[in-house]
Amino acid sequence: MYKKHTLDNGLRVVTEHIPFVKSISIGVWIETGSRYETAANNGISHFIEHMLFKGTATKSAKEIAEVIDGIGGQINAFTSKECTCYYTKVLDTHYALAIDLLADMLFSSKIDEEDIEKEKSVVYEEISMYEDSPEDLAHDLLYQSIFKNSSLGFPILGTNDSLESIGRSHIIDYMKKYYTANNAVISIAGNFDEDRLLKVIEEKFGHWEKAETLVKKDEVLQYNFNHVSRSKDIEQVHLCLGFKGIPMGQNKLYPLLVVNNILGGSMSSRLFQNIREEKGLAYSIYSYPSNYKGGGLLTIYGGMSPNQVEEVGGLIYKELEELRTKGLTSSELNKSKEQLKGNYILGLESTSSRMSSIGKSELLLNKIYSPKEIIQKIDTVKMEDVEEIIKEVIDLEHVASTIVGKVEKDFVFNKAK
Repeated sequence: MYKKHTLDNGLRVVTEHIPFVKSISIGVWIETGSRYETAANNGISHFIEHMLFKGTATKSAKEIAEVIDGIGGQINAFTSKECTCYYTKVLDTHYALAIDLLADMLFSSKIDEEDIEKEKSVVYEEISMYEDSPEDLAHDLLYQSIFKNSSLGFPILGTNDSLESIGRSHIIDYMKKYYTANNAVISIAGNFDEDRLLKVIEEKFGHWEKAETLVKKDEVLQYNFNHVSRSKDIEQVHLCLGFKGIPMGQNKLYPLLVVNNILGGSMSSRLFQNIREEKGLAYSIYSYPSNYKGGGLLTIYGGMSPNQVEEVGGLIYKELEELRTKGLTSSELNKSKEQLKGNYILGLESTSSRMSSIGKSELLLNKIYSPKEIIQKIDTVKMEDVEEIIKEVIDLEHVASTIVGKVEKDFVFNKAK
């Protein structure tokens, strides 16, 4: 049972009480990420996430780690395209200490000039690590290409050049703009006394200032269906294909999830079984949908040896063509729906995943769906919904592609000869 409380400063607090566990997961969600950046400050959202762990007015970076380690808890954070989250998981007896630590990091971080320069070196290494991971690079290039007219295409980590120019004043200004009470959500799942919990949150976060005007990203995304390649002296070729997907919050996402499961979303999927298991042409091949405000993607990824790119590309094309002409069988539809429900329900067994689910949903959609509602949305997917989404998303005339590896000629996505 979810509950929502809104403090006087506009801060939303969403809770789910789970009395039979001994843990509590707490997340502070801010609606900002790389999509809210410019080319000049690209990477600043992720960099701020790093800086809030570098020490506060009362604790050093080491002491922050020692506080959470001392109670056997966990603390971490992540930055995505559209949000940033700082979260902890602790025993239910230590919730007040965890909330105090998160508040201290958000409101009292030093953001010291010397620490900024040190942490830039860390993020430069993180960027280099991504460059050395061709699978990650292929996905990043796909976003940069297909969303080249939108900040959604910016890399979350930023670039060496954009990070170099970011200073303390830029960080403070950015936080004043986006790190505000009415642009944030605190989500909590686990075992707690609600009155005591809300009292602690009010005490630690009630003074958080709110913004008079909030910057929101509600643009309708434009798509660019081009081919991009990056030559790298590596053994495999990494291929990504991108199709126009479904925006966040639309019910059409559920039939797309059903289709994706059968196409490439599991080990029993058509792409995995045909290309890896039967023909042995790729070690890794999968598909997945991503959804954002105003648009989304369906992405297919495959890793293979350079001399098999055309054959694998042709087989993917053939599977998609067959999906368009023949659709799914009724047994595939039912199997996929059961798979989706099973995966979803198993995921609910963790307080961390529940905290994440309700926090992100409230932050970006201003709405939380109960497990019963989600299961109902999956159950009500009909064959005609699936056929409609296949026609809408699997458009073989509009495909973006990226390749990373030893590329001798341009990749053309069509039937195998």
